[in-house]
Amino acid sequence: MTTTVPMPQDRKPLPYSRQNSKTSTSSTSSLSDSKHPVRVQANQVSTDNLVDEEPTPFRWTSYLLKRKRPTPIDLDAVATRRSVYDDPVIAEHYWPNSDYENLHRFDPNARWTNREEKALVRIIDWKVMLWAAVSFSALNLDRGNLTQANTDNILGDLGMNTNDYNLGNTVFRLAFLSAELPSQLLSKRLGPDVWIPTQICAWSIVTMAQFFLTGRPSFLACRAVLGFLQGGFIPDLILYLSYFYTKNELPLRLALFWMSSNVCTIIGSFIAFGVLRMRGVLGREGWRWLFLVEGLITLLIGIATFFKMPPSPTQTKTWFRPKGWFTERQEVIAVSRVLRDDPSKGDMHNRQALTPKLLWNALLDYDLWPLYIIGLLFSIPGSPPAQYLTLSLRGLGFNTFETNLLTIPSSVATIITMWLITVLSETVNDRSYVAMLENLWILPFLIALRTLPDKPNPWIFYGLASGLLSFPYTHPIQVAWCSRNAGGVASRTVNASLYNMFVQASSIIAANIYRKDDAPMYRRGNSVLIAICAFNCFLLYPSVKAYYVWKNKRRANIWDAMTSEEKATYLETTTDKGNRRLDFRFAH
Repeated sequence: MTTTVPMPQDRKPLPYSRQNSKTSTSSTSSLSDSKHPVRVQANQVSTDNLVDEEPTPFRWTSYLLKRKRPTPIDLDAVATRRSVYDDPVIAEHYWPNSDYENLHRFDPNARWTNREEKALVRIIDWKVMLWAAVSFSALNLDRGNLTQANTDNILGDLGMNTNDYNLGNTVFRLAFLSAELPSQLLSKRLGPDVWIPTQICAWSIVTMAQFFLTGRPSFLACRAVLGFLQGGFIPDLILYLSYFYTKNELPLRLALFWMSSNVCTIIGSFIAFGVLRMRGVLGREGWRWLFLVEGLITLLIGIATFFKMPPSPTQTKTWFRPKGWFTERQEVIAVSRVLRDDPSKGDMHNRQALTPKLLWNALLDYDLWPLYIIGLLFSIPGSPPAQYLTLSLRGLGFNTFETNLLTIPSSVATIITMWLITVLSETVNDRSYVAMLENLWILPFLIALRTLPDKPNPWIFYGLASGLLSFPYTHPIQVAWCSRNAGGVASRTVNASLYNMFVQASSIIAANIYRKDDAPMYRRGNSVLIAICAFNCFLLYPSVKAYYVWKNKRRANIWDAMTSEEKATYLETTTDKGNRRLDFRFAH
């Protein structure tokens, strides 16, 4: 038996529904330019072959214990997942807005195979994800070079001390935080494909300008301008990636996203190892050349980004890319699979500015406040040891070049643990307890550092510090968690910024825990970090988990008791939006 998806009266007919075709509705159209076409009957497409279950993740336990092997995927089987668009009673209530930029490629009747979807995702990974990672690396290269400059005595050369360094980090974070929402507003108005490369070019110029620093005032001014220009960059990129990926695909991509940050840290260490040897060239310090060289590198990345970020899956063709990245068939699949996964992505077009009402409603979304509290506290325990690693190693007798090389092992280890923790999260379908493992990892190392003698063996200190900094970074899990729980493009845009603002606020707190009068072992500071870490592990994360479980159960009791007609009436008459709707379930 087949069903027909109703067409709302104010919507344009779909190009692939063949409503205007000269042939009868019993005719079929291929929609495929592959060797394995999926033939679709216009307006009479069966829903019996749709995929109902969620994607089955790879399970290490099954592999290691040689349990029942998963059934091999039939590459030529239909991969289209069942969604609200297959229910003729409620489909029209989830229809994309008429000004949605990809509406002309959205076809709820389209079916595609696993082979086609895998090929499409592979293109997206290489074309979209790879360059997003390169762009993110540009941020981290310019954001992290101050730590490397510390190994070349930048504080002494500019007549500053540890407290001035802390103040510089605080000014940077405050500026970064204050720019989050303005940056998101600009990104939604101009489009992330325009705003992201503009940001990269702007902060690269300021990074190069640090070559001319003269003292504390110019240092603080540059930190403020850099923070303001870099603020909002991360939520902008995440929003952009959400145009191409489903909710199950995004977390692992975000893990790769942040893994590129650690790769950048490693590359930056090697760059610093070479460039800092230029101390004395033209009578200038090595750290000045470091700012100049790395700023130039990221400026080139920013210019290239203008040509590497299309606005959407259906807008890849342009004068310098006449063939585009996708065929029409692939565009249909790209748009339809994302909307089937999350219909709210059709609520706004990618050049639509946020209104004050939308902004206010997102700010009042109290169901995301638990995640904001996590954003405020989760990264504090690991931040001061990371910020002060190079200064501590120099204080223990390691020279400039040894210090830069000694930071590499923990960066490599974090790449591995970050990937494993993200795979674990998707495998067990849990975010709360898995994200808690970062703080659980850090806690024993903090206790060990707190109990070291006043003059520890340098290699014992280095081993403990490196072990601590090898923690599985769970920020990618939590960013995807916040995005998933936002429930709409408008709220996702603002809520991602709010979450990141709390993360930046945590950096401000963390930047002032290690103080000059507590050096060099920072016992008082480590005691504070231990207390925060214990609170996160044993109270915060379990409480957030319990809240979302309770919220979902309340909604399920109401929604599951309703008939299809009652659900349709609710969807037609309700003023609830996004994650306020009864049919929305929070991830936890």
